[in-house]
Amino acid sequence: MYRRILVLTLLAGSLGLAACASHPPKPSASQQASSSQAGAESQGAQGGANANGGPFGNQSSIPGPQQGLLGQRTIYFGFDSSVIKGQGTAIVAAHAKYLADHPNARVRLEGNTDERGSPEYNIGLGMRRAQSVREAMLLQGASADQITVVSYGAERPVDPAHNRAAWAKNRRVNIVYLTPNNQPPVAPQQQTPRQQEQPPQQ
Repeated sequence: MYRRILVLTLLAGSLGLAACASHPPKPSASQQASSSQAGAESQGAQGGANANGGPFGNQSSIPGPQQGLLGQRTIYFGFDSSVIKGQGTAIVAAHAKYLADHPNARVRLEGNTDERGSPEYNIGLGMRRAQSVREAMLLQGASADQITVVSYGAERPVDPAHNRAAWAKNRRVNIVYLTPNNQPPVAPQQQTPRQQEQPPQQ
């Protein structure tokens, strides 16, 4: 009899422990609020990352340095040179990327020189400058059918003065978009180049 009571007591205790284990204590109101807030923040962070492409938001809406470079359409050159230098390399790279990203866009590269030199030589130098920009664009993703080149030599100066400052402005390649509905915006004003060298002794 005593043994039966002992067995029943142990059995009841075991059932009570099992019931406690299957029903954890109910959290307090403050704990519930804290847990709910943490869950909402976690879900919001994940939702933002999925919606905007990353944990820092929509990267495409952040203006990059290329946005300003695309507004510039002129590459300046040193005296008797067709080598792209300085800011010109960044401008060419920005337009090359734009052309690569917009296959329907078309440009004409217009080579120009200052007034010094024979007309024949200046036409050739202007063409070398335009071809230099073309080759750089092709190397950076633009396609050959998007680009045409022409040389005006010294026929189209932007500054008709006969001094070093004017010559520096006239040694250039202009990027002209032939697709008005498929081109980046033009900068309101473009800075002119610094004087880079002394005029030749002629």
